[in-house]
Amino acid sequence: MSIRVLHVYRTYFPQTQGGLEEVIRQICLNTRRHDVESRVLCVSPSVEPRVVRRTEAVVYRSKLHAEVASCSISLQMLSMFRRLLKWADVVHYHFPWPFADVLHFAAGVKVPTVLTYHSDIVRQRFLARLYAPLMTRFLNAIDRIVCTSPNYFATSNVLPRFEDRVDIVPIGLDPASYPVAAECEIDAARAEFGEGFFLFVGVLRYYKCLHILLDAIAGAPYRVVIVGSGPTEAELKRQAEDLKLTNVVFAGHVSDQTKVALLALSRGVVFPSYMRSEAFGVTLLEGAMHAKPLISTEVGSGTSHVNVDGETGLVVTPASAKALRQAMDQLHDHPAMADRMGLCARRRFERLFNGGLMGDRYAGIYADLVGLSAA
Repeated sequence: MSIRVLHVYRTYFPQTQGGLEEVIRQICLNTRRHDVESRVLCVSPSVEPRVVRRTEAVVYRSKLHAEVASCSISLQMLSMFRRLLKWADVVHYHFPWPFADVLHFAAGVKVPTVLTYHSDIVRQRFLARLYAPLMTRFLNAIDRIVCTSPNYFATSNVLPRFEDRVDIVPIGLDPASYPVAAECEIDAARAEFGEGFFLFVGVLRYYKCLHILLDAIAGAPYRVVIVGSGPTEAELKRQAEDLKLTNVVFAGHVSDQTKVALLALSRGVVFPSYMRSEAFGVTLLEGAMHAKPLISTEVGSGTSHVNVDGETGLVVTPASAKALRQAMDQLHDHPAMADRMGLCARRRFERLFNGGLMGDRYAGIYADLVGLSAA
């Protein structure tokens, strides 16, 4: 029996490119072999076209009308949500997005619900206190809550209150869903960026903590390539100018083929975030999938579930440019060690973070909920 799942989040491809969008894509792709059909409802500044047919799902876009403390609001979305509820067997929310809580209660959702808890609310602490009663009511109304790592569950102030409904399902990626870079593409990337550099990929937001990375690489004998764009881009470029950095490249948004080529050419993936807003780090998974050593910080989130210190890479003191620099120096100066850690990262990826395993777990959750609902 086919199961129809409606994913609800504030943004999605092709309008934006980020780790959470990739997680939704991977869930949709990796549940298809279990006869799960997916749709995605999101907010977008552009709704031309309103419906986008992608490989993994049909995407329905509702017009963005306002943005309050990173919470996207669409006045059209409730009517779209109600129409799509008539199609859905399961609604799958992606948290945090407080507007989804409002949608849920305003639409009077009756079908089973799943929520993937991607992150605690970290930055907007005053608003979080105001939001707490609605959040608690919303989480109490959800049938199953998914946390993406045991590390994050153990250190969250919110999730233990709902322990009886929490499943741990690590994020997984399907290598077949990524392009293979041709030799000409690798050669082009090498000509533009070189090789043996450290690579960061992601949306340039405050919680990525790239200012620490820029401080760390001053005077380093190797390059850092930063792929992505976002709200802090101009500020980071000013910092690089102030530091007179000649060994950092802001590559902006690149194609998937170029990203894969850059992964192949890099010495390792560096991930300086030390805030709990960064709950997992899809870039770390992409690095592990490509057998690259990883550098991350210890903040009690899923990053240390992906990256095991001394095995798959190096886990350093958070918010320390000195510690980050020492880790990069170590991998740069000892390429055999870097290669060995990269192979360990790939083996751990295959064992714990492959997309098929994640798809099996989510499909099982959907099937359980649909079966219980039918009963």
